[in-house]
Amino acid sequence: MSTTLSSSLESLLNWLSTLTLGQIWLAIYNPPNKLSVAILLISLSIKMPEYLKRWQTWRASKRVVDFKWPVPKEAFKSWQGRIIERPNLFSHKDDESLVPPENGKTGGDERYHITCYDPATGYHLLTLPLLSAEEVSAQISKAHAAQPQWAKTTFAQRISFLRSIKAWVLRDMAGIARVACRDTGKTEVDAVFGEILTTLSKLDWLINYGERTLSPQARPGNLLLAHKVSKVHYQPLGTVLALVSWNYSFHNVISPILAALFAGDTIVVKCSEQVAWSSMWFVGGIKACLRACGLDEDVVQLVVCLPEVAETITRNELVKHITFIGSEPVGKKVAAAAAEIMVPTCIELGGKDPAFILPGTDLDFSASTWMRGAFQSSGQNCIGIELFLVHRSQYSRFIEIMTPRVSALRPGYDVGSLISHTPIQRLESILSSAQSSGARILSGGKAHHHPTYAQGAYFEPTLVVDVTMDMDIAQEELFAPVMTVVPYDDVDEAIGWLNKSRFGLGAGVYGKSQAECRRVAEKLECGMVAINE
Repeated sequence: MSTTLSSSLESLLNWLSTLTLGQIWLAIYNPPNKLSVAILLISLSIKMPEYLKRWQTWRASKRVVDFKWPVPKEAFKSWQGRIIERPNLFSHKDDESLVPPENGKTGGDERYHITCYDPATGYHLLTLPLLSAEEVSAQISKAHAAQPQWAKTTFAQRISFLRSIKAWVLRDMAGIARVACRDTGKTEVDAVFGEILTTLSKLDWLINYGERTLSPQARPGNLLLAHKVSKVHYQPLGTVLALVSWNYSFHNVISPILAALFAGDTIVVKCSEQVAWSSMWFVGGIKACLRACGLDEDVVQLVVCLPEVAETITRNELVKHITFIGSEPVGKKVAAAAAEIMVPTCIELGGKDPAFILPGTDLDFSASTWMRGAFQSSGQNCIGIELFLVHRSQYSRFIEIMTPRVSALRPGYDVGSLISHTPIQRLESILSSAQSSGARILSGGKAHHHPTYAQGAYFEPTLVVDVTMDMDIAQEELFAPVMTVVPYDDVDEAIGWLNKSRFGLGAGVYGKSQAECRRVAEKLECGMVAINE
């Protein structure tokens, strides 16, 4: 009898605990009898600890920790550095005075360096000693050792950390943008659009939806498993690796860090050597925030090393996932190395994203959008517009609108520099080949010699028209401030042209009819399509 009573009481308490606060509140204001009120009060007392815990968690997640991370002097507009005559990653080999004496040797062996410089001015920023394979392995081990404890942090702690990072970005966005500009040569407008706004968007999504996305989720089963409960639980992977590109030096470094830490992983970031100076400062800001929040800064490790050393990272068995942003040849090497140790990868390679302009499109309305799509960050944008397909009926008008706009762009003011001088010869060769095959260059088409910064890596904003799809310029990723225009006569034929490309990153479709835009978008074989955006 006692056992039966105990079982019944347990069942009653379980039922009471399933009542929501709304049900309890409604019933109190509409009590049918005293017994019902008593039951509801008991239920409320059972649920109260849970609601109290939820309130405390919510309050903790709203906590914002202030911290200081000074902007380096090199980022200020008034700063003037030493001009390097022929700036490149290995300028210190031509001029040994660029290497500080204390960085020349390590353990009796010569240490490798890279020269960090501003590609817009040629100013020397830093000559940085690179990590050896052993030092890189040590940093991976450090992140690996910090992961079990980090996985025990609560979502509230992680959200508080993200809120603190967001507050830093909002407070110091001008300084962050200038650091990115100094290391990449981009304009401040491009830095705000491509670095600050995108990072804030990522932060907002993680803060608002991250916990919900990673919380356990029920899954329906079939009739034979009706008596079972199926749930998906998301567990941290461990230590993950991000190999990131240089074109968005802040966003590309910070974005995988935020996602990994929120998921309970620790992360090793291998930045591009081209932006090592800014990457060190950005990751330093993340570590400063972790310290201020009372969290372990070892959960984030930045490595700066040569490509041959980086190959050892992708084969390190402590790494449980690899993200790569970069070129197609390097991406193949990363995928092959990861396959050897059976590690999953997420790889984003190059693109040749087209703007597909349908007949009847309002050209004047979208002209500014297309200008930004082609020339943001000097065209060094993986999802920038590399190719404009314009229907023959509007082809002349499109050229008429774009020619004065492109010609008016001022290198160093409206459009920043390239990341280095290295691409310039290739660009001039591709444009010359296109001209020889019948294309016309209406503006630009060659390197720009800046009147103040003679060592700057500038390329004139370029408009090239009468391009056909069999030309190299229509098939190769340029990653440069070049607007390439191709006329077409038949929409479906043009779709076929684009689907033959080996690239399939993204595309944009523009037109008056949403139905026709969607029809074209659905036929394009690429990862993402924007409509009238």
